[in-house]
Amino acid sequence: MQLTGDRFTQETAAFGNDLVTLPNFPAEIRAPQGTLPGVSSFQVHFADHDILTAGDAPDVLVAMNPAALRANLGDLHHGATIIVDTHDFTARNLAKAGYQDNPLDGDTLDAYSLHTVDLTGMTVEAVKEFGLSRKDASRAKNMFALGLLSWMYGRPTDPTTTFLAKRFAKVPDIRDANVAAFKAGWNFGETTEAFAVQYEIKPAVMPPGTYRNITGNLALAYGLVAGGVQAGLPVFLGTYPITPASDILHELSKHKSFGVTTFQAEDEIAGVGAAIGASYAGHLGVTSTSGPGVALKSEAIGLAVMTELPLVVVDVQRGGPSTGLPTKTEQADLLQAMFGRNGEAPVPIVAPQSPGDCFAAAVEATRIAVTYRTPVLLLSDGYLANGSEPWRVPAVDELPVIDPDFATRTNHGEGDDAEFWPYLRDDETLARPWAIPGTPGLEHRIGGLEKGDGHGNISYDPANHDFMVRTRQAKVDRIADSIPLVEVDDPSGPDGQGAKVLVLGWGSTYGPIGAGVRRVRKAGYQVAQAHLRHLNPFPSNLGEVLKGYDKVLVPEMNLGQLSLLLRAKYLVDAVGYNHVRGLPLKATELAHAIGELVGQAEGIDIDLGVWGEPTQKEHI
Repeated sequence: MQLTGDRFTQETAAFGNDLVTLPNFPAEIRAPQGTLPGVSSFQVHFADHDILTAGDAPDVLVAMNPAALRANLGDLHHGATIIVDTHDFTARNLAKAGYQDNPLDGDTLDAYSLHTVDLTGMTVEAVKEFGLSRKDASRAKNMFALGLLSWMYGRPTDPTTTFLAKRFAKVPDIRDANVAAFKAGWNFGETTEAFAVQYEIKPAVMPPGTYRNITGNLALAYGLVAGGVQAGLPVFLGTYPITPASDILHELSKHKSFGVTTFQAEDEIAGVGAAIGASYAGHLGVTSTSGPGVALKSEAIGLAVMTELPLVVVDVQRGGPSTGLPTKTEQADLLQAMFGRNGEAPVPIVAPQSPGDCFAAAVEATRIAVTYRTPVLLLSDGYLANGSEPWRVPAVDELPVIDPDFATRTNHGEGDDAEFWPYLRDDETLARPWAIPGTPGLEHRIGGLEKGDGHGNISYDPANHDFMVRTRQAKVDRIADSIPLVEVDDPSGPDGQGAKVLVLGWGSTYGPIGAGVRRVRKAGYQVAQAHLRHLNPFPSNLGEVLKGYDKVLVPEMNLGQLSLLLRAKYLVDAVGYNHVRGLPLKATELAHAIGELVGQAEGIDIDLGVWGEPTQKEHI
């Protein structure tokens, strides 16, 4: 189903629609087939205009077995189309899915447009000329289903037939069988009277440029490569495989031509230790992981804070705690990123808002790490990592130039008494000099023990420790001088202050928040929206922005971590909207929560009615 969803996505991207996807699959390598925990799904939301989420309620569900029907039926709206492969609705499979009776019989699905199709049988018949066993032949039923859906929505077929020819080039029978199944599904849709409606979704209007469909992990890997190129630094990734971050390792390993070195360590601690060593040697050190790995790396990240070396720590967040939900999304590592080290160990935090934005966030994390000589935590999540959207490929001249400004000469004293002091600081950034080991005359020592100001020798002096702790914090605070001010989307007011309610988010909640805000505005009510990329430090005008609104709603896929930080720093009574389901927030539910808060602020009763529902011009 992941392959099927990916191919439909590629077809849709090639056609020019805007789209957002939501892959959803089990954590087990071979999950129990036919059971609810073993269901693998792929949701695609596409339209002829800009969309922000993978959608709340699908318009069409293709269910290959009873478990798939049962697991996804609750997400459908009444009137949705359900296409069911009847072949696997056996008594055994029905029991495994928890059905006592066959739901295809009787009136339990009368609220939907149900199409019962023997996908497996028709697939086997369509490919019988290639001499495959029935088991191998039936595996092509996903391509039959893809052909049917491609006909229903007028998707181009050439990208898929080309893909299949390339994917199975070494096994001609499998290649030809999949192509035949795909075409048979298309022909079935065109000739059968069961599907009387074919939908036309015109291409979306987008700014001019070169576009490609991209996932968050792929965009993040490209961003790290671009950051290294813009800084003139070789990229070194020291990592350990962990879901859902492993694709970053897989992708970066392909780019040796850009000076990228990948090292798969024996554990999380070794991975970050190697990355810190690479940074000490003058490379861009990167380590990628998820929440459990950040916990293991915390001591080493504290070492990078003390040594003040550039380091990018990518945390692709997943459901926790402990092993938790490896393949499900969450954004509950914010407080761990903020405080998850011993002592006062401030670390800048950057978070992308969409799959394509992972590229820009990675470049920004690189800029901060190199410019300010500090580890940076980049908080992506499973939804962004595996989801995809059309992404405009930026021109090289749109990317920032990042200057590592390596130390090349002594910086303290004169003549024969001249020395290199590794903890003298730049007046503007408070960054210490970065000297590549082996540079003549710049021999120096760093490590985990406290440094004396300037000279960097080990110091146990209480006053020096207090000063150095405050200096490291001040260095992170200085980053606010080089990041954009928070921008408020408030069309109701001339100065962005017309509404009484501000919805503030971070990370992957951008899509659901944007969709929810659109629906409230469409119903005729005023609401403002802002989104944070930089979570430490916050943009310098954030406090002023928050004070401009009567109420602030903070939607998060956690129990209120950003709300906690905002209350502590700005004394703002932020209202949390919190769900931790392992899935993205639902825009419709969020729209009603926004409407309720707007009603409280305005002193009126609000009923969003149909405005809280998705537009019929969108197809999921």
